[in-house]
Amino acid sequence: MTSVAVGTQTKNEDAFAQQELAILKFWQENRVFETIQKQHADYPNYWYYDGPPFATGLPHHGHLLASTVKDIVPRYYEMKGYFVPRHFGWDCHGIPVEYAVDKDLGLSTQEAVNKLGLSGYNDVCRGIVDRYSNQWQHTIKRIGRWVDFDQCYKTMDTPFMESVWWAFSELWKKDLIYHGVKVMPYSTKLQTSLSNFEASSNYKSVQNPAITVLIYCPGHDAYLAIWTTTPWTLPANLAVCVGPYTYVKVYQAEYDRHIIIAKACLPLLHQHEQLDIVNELTAEDLVGHSYEPLFPYYQDHEKGKAFKVLLDDYVTTTDGTGIVHMAPGHGEDDFRVCSNQGITPVCPLDMAGCFDGIAPDLQGVYLKDADKKIIQLLKTQDKIYHQDVIVHNYPFCPRSDTPLIYRTMPSWFVNIAKIKERLLKNSEDISWLPAHIKSGRFGKWLANAKDWAISRSRYWGTPIPIWINDTTKNTHCVDCVATLEKLTGKPIADLHRDHVDALTFTIDGEPGVYRRISEVLDCWFESGSMPFAQMHYPFENKEAFEKMFPADFISEGIDQTRGWFYTLTVMATCLFDQPAFKHATVNGLILAADGKKMSKSLKNFTPPDELLETHGADALRLYLIQSNLVRAEEQRFCDNGVKEMSRRVLIPWFNAYKFFSTYATIDNWQPSDHTKGTFDHILDQWILSRLQSLLDHINQHMQNYNLHGIVSGCCDFLDDLTNTYIRLNRKRFWEEGLSEDKKSAYRCLYTVLVELSKTMAPFTPFMSENLYQKIKASFQDPNCNLLSVHMHQYPEAKQHLIKKPLEEAVQTMQAILILGRQQRNDQKIKIKTPLNQLTIIHSDTAILSALEPLFPIIQRELNVKNIANDKDELRYIRFYAKLNAPKLGKQLGKDFPKLQQALAALPSNALKDYESSGQMTLLEHTLSEDDILIYREPLPTSKAVSNRYVTIALDTELNTMLLAEGMAREMVNRIQKLRKSLDFEVQNRIKISIECSDAFRGILTPHLDMIQHETLCLDWTFETVGLDDTTEIHIDEHKAILKLTIIS
Repeated sequence: MTSVAVGTQTKNEDAFAQQELAILKFWQENRVFETIQKQHADYPNYWYYDGPPFATGLPHHGHLLASTVKDIVPRYYEMKGYFVPRHFGWDCHGIPVEYAVDKDLGLSTQEAVNKLGLSGYNDVCRGIVDRYSNQWQHTIKRIGRWVDFDQCYKTMDTPFMESVWWAFSELWKKDLIYHGVKVMPYSTKLQTSLSNFEASSNYKSVQNPAITVLIYCPGHDAYLAIWTTTPWTLPANLAVCVGPYTYVKVYQAEYDRHIIIAKACLPLLHQHEQLDIVNELTAEDLVGHSYEPLFPYYQDHEKGKAFKVLLDDYVTTTDGTGIVHMAPGHGEDDFRVCSNQGITPVCPLDMAGCFDGIAPDLQGVYLKDADKKIIQLLKTQDKIYHQDVIVHNYPFCPRSDTPLIYRTMPSWFVNIAKIKERLLKNSEDISWLPAHIKSGRFGKWLANAKDWAISRSRYWGTPIPIWINDTTKNTHCVDCVATLEKLTGKPIADLHRDHVDALTFTIDGEPGVYRRISEVLDCWFESGSMPFAQMHYPFENKEAFEKMFPADFISEGIDQTRGWFYTLTVMATCLFDQPAFKHATVNGLILAADGKKMSKSLKNFTPPDELLETHGADALRLYLIQSNLVRAEEQRFCDNGVKEMSRRVLIPWFNAYKFFSTYATIDNWQPSDHTKGTFDHILDQWILSRLQSLLDHINQHMQNYNLHGIVSGCCDFLDDLTNTYIRLNRKRFWEEGLSEDKKSAYRCLYTVLVELSKTMAPFTPFMSENLYQKIKASFQDPNCNLLSVHMHQYPEAKQHLIKKPLEEAVQTMQAILILGRQQRNDQKIKIKTPLNQLTIIHSDTAILSALEPLFPIIQRELNVKNIANDKDELRYIRFYAKLNAPKLGKQLGKDFPKLQQALAALPSNALKDYESSGQMTLLEHTLSEDDILIYREPLPTSKAVSNRYVTIALDTELNTMLLAEGMAREMVNRIQKLRKSLDFEVQNRIKISIECSDAFRGILTPHLDMIQHETLCLDWTFETVGLDDTTEIHIDEHKAILKLTIIS
């Protein structure tokens, strides 16, 4: 077995990052992940989906977030006693790969296929998949994520594709696949249609022309006013549509013409000129009337049907004129309404988005470039009433980042309408975090989902397994390789187009030859098939898949609510009538620190690998899961936030270990030295209780997949461990010998550190392993001897150790110590100067009683001789209160200010009663616990200090004896600092020679026992020390010269 090198840790983040590299080497050389997988092979299954990234780029911050979540949850459940398969995957097909290949070749897809041939082009696509695999593996491993790259799945592998064919054939058998023509999102850059959820994933704010166009309607001798932001669609106009509204005919004197517009939209015209209403019209007065086409290109199309006024209630009056121009080849509602009237769509564009020969005025012009020319043509005919510019959100292609259009396209569809009720029912069984996604973003998307266009006119993808008879037009859906081999009599090793397009077959008794259609499947169909296709189901692993399905967990970005979450749910409903997963967590979008999208050209972010090498993976993981990103909210990424996680978690945690290790090594302490099994010291009981409460907190959050909040709980615990437990217990570790109390302190801190390494293992796998290995190497403990901390069971809280009243008492004590130091600081009295008395003021006797066992600690920390209690709070403070705005703001609405005012007018007694009872009725509103925040404000005459929970008063009167003792304690402080500056070891015993005035000697002498004990001084001498190896110090008005010498 290879061990981890135990080096000296500093507070520098680089040291943490370097130690992580050592841990990576330890895991790799000892095959820790692989060993755990083997050990857990027969354990109950826990299954999560690993969404495959496209193999066309490097990992970005979004991948780091997803990988962190998809490592934490599996690690946790692995330690809870489950077998968690962890297979990486690659999304190999589709537009992203083709687009990357085309950029490499400097050719369009069609040009590349013409040059290389279909087989050659697919070979290039296949080769690009492995381009970034090494860098992906490096980054994924560097962040501490355990995943099996050796058995990863690829969507381009024949077994995966065969399972996809099986899935398609099952939908075919259930009559859920059909062929049709619909208006679909279309990328002119990529020359392919997209799915609706792809089209909704990349909206941008753009400027477009907004024109009001006049179309002459002879039947009314008036012009119909239509408004559009897509002038390029006007050449394809075949109808106009009105809604169930009142319309008006107005007179425009300048041009001696009448214009018809919805009455509600008349202000649009009045912005430019005042027009008189001639008469009102109903929608029925307009429907059926013909109008003159704007352009002659299709004037003979569908004679008697086209170029008429139609009626539909989708028309609104919120924008425009209440009369809609209809180009059924470029709009979903246009297509629907026109189709109902028997009007077939037209499209004057080629596949690249340029006008074809049907429009000679515009031939060869790209559609967006044609806007200006179209507007100019209409202006020459006085048909532009008004021209403006509008800024609005517009869909862009998520791959090429170019504007999308909508156009009629023939496609194969999954009939979502048929299964919508089942989709909605199955989705009810999914638990979401955040919970609002269920009925919000995801639920609404399901409720409004349209039929899914699953075919693409591309080259690199899973071919749609449909063969059509060239004579009878009958169709045949092939479900697997064996079926196709049987039909064609050919052996088949690959299912890509270059291998199957040429395969034909005949069926006995039927004329004609069956030939495959040319389209491939939308790669989202493959992604939706991932759960079973990665296992080559149903051809292999049938029992294993059915035992694990649906998955326990999935986590992806919020954009996937309309992407992968959706397609998984569709496929699972179609095939198994189940949800695809039980629990889903949704991540938000990571922005750069400047609030913009992360951009290489803007250089507004630190690359992932650089981030990891600078700050380390543990700090990054903590930063990501404590952010609002794991609550599906956007957040700006801040490098300093990662650094802050080192400061708040890793450094104090490591320092706690160093403190323990230093003193335990000096005393040669071993876990076997403390066999009592119980802990009598109150702070031991407290920190062990806090540890169990932390475990409860983490386990509860993890069972609910709520990673947000875990880090804050850990920070609070580490603050308690370092700034309360260790700080207040230092003398127990410093005392001479190895008393039972000291052994108990060691055992307690040792227990906390070991359990903390297990507790934090899923979240900070490197630091947990690092400290576990250090502890294991230094201390012989049969309960801490596994190869890796990650092989341990995840700790469960020991409920008998939880002492909530004690935790609350220590929390109050912490507040008292802060207030006491604050009051000393206000009075400019150093902590080393003792004071006569501290008075703790609270009306609750239970709180005062719980504090009494802690009085010795409070006395020592605040350096007071006596502590007294006083229940009469109103002698010292006044109460005031505020409503809990985050909780009640929306709930109370306009009543909030009234209640706040009424609350401010209440006397202290009423607020004190509320604090005791937890309930109050105010202005007919019943307010309960946490609705009101109670504050304590000291009275000007009380000499007290207070916070929300407790009040104290220090007797700050000083006398000669108190001042003298303070100077003696200051002397201890100076000697300790001098020891450190001289590089003395912690355990060194010393001799102190001191030269000072008689007056100062008289102050120090009564306190020499204390000074010598605290500084490990065996020999104290007042004498002349000379100048060699001496240090001059000043305490108040007194001067002394010190010389320290090591005795042992």
